[in-house]
Parts: sequence; structure tokens; C-alpha cells
Amino acid sequence: MHTAPRPPSPSAAPQLDAVIVGAGFSGLYQLYRLRALGLRTRVLEACDNIGGTWYRNRYPGARCDVESTAYSFSFSPELDQEWEWSERYATQPELLRYLHHVADRFDLRKDITLRTRVTGAVYDEGGHTWQVTTDTGETVITRFVVLATGCMSAVKEPDIPGAGTFAGRALHTADWPHEDVDLTGRRVAVIGTGCSGIQAIPLLAEQAAELTVFQRTPVYALPARNRPLSAAETAELKARYPEFRAAQRRSKGGTLFEPPTRSALEVDEAERRAAYEEGWDSGVLSGLLRTYTDILVDRAANETVAEFVRSKIRSIVTDPETAETLSPRTFPFGTKRPCLDTGYYATYNKPHVSVVDLTKTPIVEITPRGIRTSDREHAVDVIAFATGFDALTGSQVAMDIVGKGGTTLREKWADGPRNHLGLLSAGFPNLFTVIGPLSPSVLSNAVVAIEQHVEWITDCIAHLRRNGITEIDATPRAEADWCAHVADLAAQTLYPSVDSWYMGANVPGKPRVFLAYTGGLERYRAECDAAAEGGYRAFALSGGAD
Repeated sequence: MHTAPRPPSPSAAPQLDAVIVGAGFSGLYQLYRLRALGLRTRVLEACDNIGGTWYRNRYPGARCDVESTAYSFSFSPELDQEWEWSERYATQPELLRYLHHVADRFDLRKDITLRTRVTGAVYDEGGHTWQVTTDTGETVITRFVVLATGCMSAVKEPDIPGAGTFAGRALHTADWPHEDVDLTGRRVAVIGTGCSGIQAIPLLAEQAAELTVFQRTPVYALPARNRPLSAAETAELKARYPEFRAAQRRSKGGTLFEPPTRSALEVDEAERRAAYEEGWDSGVLSGLLRTYTDILVDRAANETVAEFVRSKIRSIVTDPETAETLSPRTFPFGTKRPCLDTGYYATYNKPHVSVVDLTKTPIVEITPRGIRTSDREHAVDVIAFATGFDALTGSQVAMDIVGKGGTTLREKWADGPRNHLGLLSAGFPNLFTVIGPLSPSVLSNAVVAIEQHVEWITDCIAHLRRNGITEIDATPRAEADWCAHVADLAAQTLYPSVDSWYMGANVPGKPRVFLAYTGGLERYRAECDAAAEGGYRAFALSGGAD
């Protein structure tokens, strides 16, 4: 529990124009844009260094699942030309080097304060300012706050009895040590088979004497087909980067592909199989989802691609029982985030690697010696928890944010997040969120979504300042309409039918609400642009000409 921040002194004068919380992709770009407006801006970052997601996620095998050349900033043509990506899918160290290059190239570090966690913020209704408090004891008064805290930054700690009693080494994929971890000769357990587990398991298996994977729900994993980028490929892309970046911004998900035109049920099995083989071989996360129009809306259509993936698992994993354990059968393909892997399924062919099906023998407790399931105790030396995050809302409600009338954001979101356009929550003026809940966020190329959000926020603040307006707030009506719109679009898909972290189902007690906008980036961009028309009249404005 955080201690609630002190109420602000009446109409305290702002020390800053803007505080940005977080120094990952979102925070760095937001700082760049607000500083260009001449705003006194400061970034507060809890970690020891910049990088956000790519600072925290250092586990073996951590890499992007969107191609590096697309998962990068588009705002600077010069940056596009000077940076050289080494691989199709960059590893965590390379992505972190890229962000450090961005910070140095645009001289961003001087306005970033590290090792400073924002613990709370209270809105002063009279002064239209926020009082921001930190774990260092500092208090900052600012006009605007931008939460650039990331979709996947609030770590979900293991909620397993006895987790603190383990006498061996306990690791978490979201907080992996900076130094190398030598697992040579060790008995290693991995709990969790989401994206981080899928990426880490093949590399952990290379070192461990024994590797036991504890799986609650199998996942659909597709081959990444990762490889080095040739000089010719890089030169060709750089020659067409301007057109590529413009097309990214107009696309549905921030990546480029020809949209499907037919149902999976309109074609015969042979044609379907050929399309799925092409998608499987493409090494693209959405390669199978983009084959037919109804993969995510029709269960019968979805089952055709789900069975295709299961057939691939059976062709790779030599032991039939293990292959069946690794084959998802309880949820439609794509309704939980698919993963890109490098040798994941083949890893289970190694004699020292095994999988425990927790649907048959669930974990009872963690003991000093290892992990006890319902049938036995598994003695291990190291446990790697790959238990994921409290996605999209966790990083925001972790702070004591107090808006108008003393209402906290945690209270307002008790039944699920409520905001307009994923940007502003009614009753919390001048508090913007970058790729938070009810925006495309995790259903898109995050960097393209970040740039769209940051640019909208920047344009909004510039408009307010030009017109002497000191407060912008979402109206309750606009917020209600947006929440209903997001829910209605999600209900037209198979997503809400599944308990997933998209629905908050991985966190005990979290409301079951579909947390992302399924309408696509291009439609979402149009919604945001329309809301800004006419001087942001879709919002409540105060303190100047409105």
C-alpha cells in the first residue's frame, strides 16, 4: 500500500509544464516533442537507466516480435538513415542500444531523473495543476502529467503458496539480473509459458542439466525465421523508408500486409493449407491471422488454423504425449497473444527437458527444495518465474492518483478502466496516458501506436497553451460512449470469450474487461483526429477561451 500524497496547497504555481512518468519508447518521444514546444518538461523514471520494457526484460532470448525495421521511431528521417539493425528481430541488448542512441542523439538525458518512482499525484482543482510525489521524498507541481509507464511494466509476482521459502535461486523474467546467470549443471524449473517463457526456454535448456517446464496453458507459437539483415536489404529499405513509414501510419496494425478478402470456410482444405503454410513460413507474428477475414470472429474458421498449428507441433515434437500436452485446445488461435519462437517446440525433444501439465497435476506449493505438485515434489536448484504482468492498467493504479473530488483512479477503475480514447479519464484532467487501456496498444505495433498518441497529446497541449486554456478533461458522456464502443467492437470478435491477460484474467480479482481497442490503428487515428476537431470541443475545457 502506498501512503496517499498530501493535498496540494491551494492553487500552487507550477514548477514545470509537464511531468512524464517513464523513460521507455513513450517517455523519450514525449520528452522530445514537448521540449520542442518549449515546455519545461521532466521525465521521472523508477529504474536505474532508460529503456522501459527493454531495460526490464533482460531474460535470455528476449527480443522483439515485430521486425526491427518497423519497431523503431519514424519521426526522424536522419535517425532512420544512420541506425543499422543487425537482425530481422532485434534482441533486447540491441533495442536498448537503440534507445540509448536516441537519448544521446536528441540530448534527452538532461531532463530525465532516474531511480525516482512516482508514488502519487493529487489534482488541485483551483490551480489546474498536479502535485506529483516520489519515493525520494520530492514533490513537483506541474500543469500536465503524461503516464508513459508502458503496457507491460507492472510485474505479476507469483501467487503460489510458499514462494518465499525456496532455498535455491529464484529469478523472474521481468526482473532478470544484469549480470550473466550461469545455469551450467543446474536443475532449472520454468513456471509459465507466455511469450517470455517461450523465448527463454530454448536458451535455458542449452545450459541446464535438467529443465522442467510447468505449463498451465499451452500457447500457439510460430517460428520467427530470424536471421541477420544483409547490407543490401538494409540499403534497399533505407531508400524507401519515407514511403514505408507513411504506409505504417496508415495501416491497421502498424505493420504492412495485404488484407485478406475471403473467409477460411470459402476455400477447400488444400487451398487453406497452402495459405497457412505460407503464413507459418513468413516468420511474422500475424502471418496466420492475416490469411482469412474470419479467423478472429468465427469459431469454425478459427479451428481450421488452430488445428494447422497443432499439426505443426505434432510434426516437430517426437513424443506424441508431449506434443499433445503442448497443443492448445481450450481457446481459439490468436485470442491469447501468439508468440514468435526460435526452436521452442524442438527443445522438448532433448532428453533433459520435460513438461509438467498443471491441468493434470497442479502446483500445490513451492518448498525449500523445489516445486510440489499434486503428485510429487520436483527438486530443483533454480526457479525462473515467467508469470507476466498486470497488463495495461497495473502501472497506473499502482500509483495513488487522486483526481477531482478526492476520487482515486484506483476507485474509479474498480470495475475496469474508463477513459475517452484511451487518453483521458473523466475527473482526472491534464493526465494523459500513452498506449494505455482502451487504445490499440497491445494489438498493434507499439512504436507506431506510441508515436500517434504522443503526437496527439503534443498537439493538444500546444492548442491549450495557444488559447490560454489550463485544463482539459474527458466528459462523462464521451467516456461512456467510448467505453461502450470499445466493448462493442471487442464483442464482435472471439477475444472476450477467453480468459487471457487481454481480459485481466491473469490477475486475481482484476475486473474482466477487454482492455484494448480492436478496431485497428487507422480507424483509431481517425477517431482521435475527429475528437480534436473544432478546438477539442469533445472535451471539457477550462481556464481560457473555449
